[in-house]
Amino acid sequence: MRLIKQNIERDGSGTVTLLPEDPEDMWTAYNLIHPNDILRSSALRRVTTTSATGSTSSTRVHMTLKIRVTSTTFDAQAPTLHVSGRIIEETQYTKVGQYHTLDLEVMRNFTLEKADGWDSVSRGLVKESVEGGGKERGKRATAVVMEEGRACVCVLLGERTVLKQRIDLSIPRKRGAAGMNSGHDKGLEKFFQTLMDTLLRHVDLSEDLPILLASPGFTAQGFLKFVMETAARTGMKTLLKQKENFLVVHASSGHLHALNEVLTSPEVLARLKDTRFARETQLVDDFMALLRKDDARAWYGPKEVERAVEKGGVGRGGGVLMVSNALFRSTDVGERRRWVRLVDRVRDVEGGEVRVLSSEHESGRRLEGLGGIAAILTFPIEGLDEDEEDTAEADGNVPYGIPDQIHTNGDQGGSS
Repeated sequence: MRLIKQNIERDGSGTVTLLPEDPEDMWTAYNLIHPNDILRSSALRRVTTTSATGSTSSTRVHMTLKIRVTSTTFDAQAPTLHVSGRIIEETQYTKVGQYHTLDLEVMRNFTLEKADGWDSVSRGLVKESVEGGGKERGKRATAVVMEEGRACVCVLLGERTVLKQRIDLSIPRKRGAAGMNSGHDKGLEKFFQTLMDTLLRHVDLSEDLPILLASPGFTAQGFLKFVMETAARTGMKTLLKQKENFLVVHASSGHLHALNEVLTSPEVLARLKDTRFARETQLVDDFMALLRKDDARAWYGPKEVERAVEKGGVGRGGGVLMVSNALFRSTDVGERRRWVRLVDRVRDVEGGEVRVLSSEHESGRRLEGLGGIAAILTFPIEGLDEDEEDTAEADGNVPYGIPDQIHTNGDQGGSS
């Protein structure tokens, strides 16, 4: 993201003009723009005019519009951010109060004024995207989960995992007798060729980035062998040079949900150890390990975490607050302010570490399964959920606390 102009006052009022430079910047804009904010950007609007004779004509006119935001929709495939709202500044072709949807795209400026001022989370998001986000938030790896006849090709970005294409082909089943599997072999070869063509459309062979292949059994290994043999036969030297970047791991199926287990496998985390994704995954794993120990140093849920912060438990010396960025996209202004205040207190007053996890990565999804917020405490604090337990017992309900399955089978739940 490029900062074009910034004019923020001490009280948080003011505007920021930004230029998205890559697809990940559109995801940043989605997390930055909230209902009631004021947005100014170029637009293409259909205008109907009536001539002196009474005939009408319709044309599309380029203009700059200023709207008060009512809703946002992120199109991950385009990628484009659709921002709807009411026009608040009259132009030659529009009146105040009319509705319009601005389509924010890469390399198109927009100016934003926050309805409730630029709080620390919003300013931090802009700073991260402008100063240090480009390399960290860019493409980190390509991943393919597959089984015979089915595959999902995905791209791992700094803050999101994007499904690029699904492949479904019918492959004849294997026959029992030798020499009767020609139909299966031809079908599998066709599947591998289709998958290879698809993969090459989404992989820049000039980049030195991991390519993860995962499957049950030996399908992924067979696909890698097919790719290398095809590259050698056709003289694709750039593809042959990518051999060291391929990593074959196990997956339970070729469905998209299997990507979750792939991305948390030790082999993949070791390969992606310098990425934000790997660091956040390790952080959530550490939290779940503490939670299973049940030593009162790991708490999750809004009220429990807020109480831990109030008691000074999330401060210097190892305190970590984990918050899903989905909480800051709440349409409830009071709810957003609640989490901003909590972040400010932990970081600026208590001296603890704050990590905002992306809801589009597996670590963020696991956190959302725990209520969207969790904390690793500097020291143990017992009974942060006592009020909820007392109420639940009076009502005859199960108290809100550590999930039973975490104790019984070590499930690292929360993923969706």
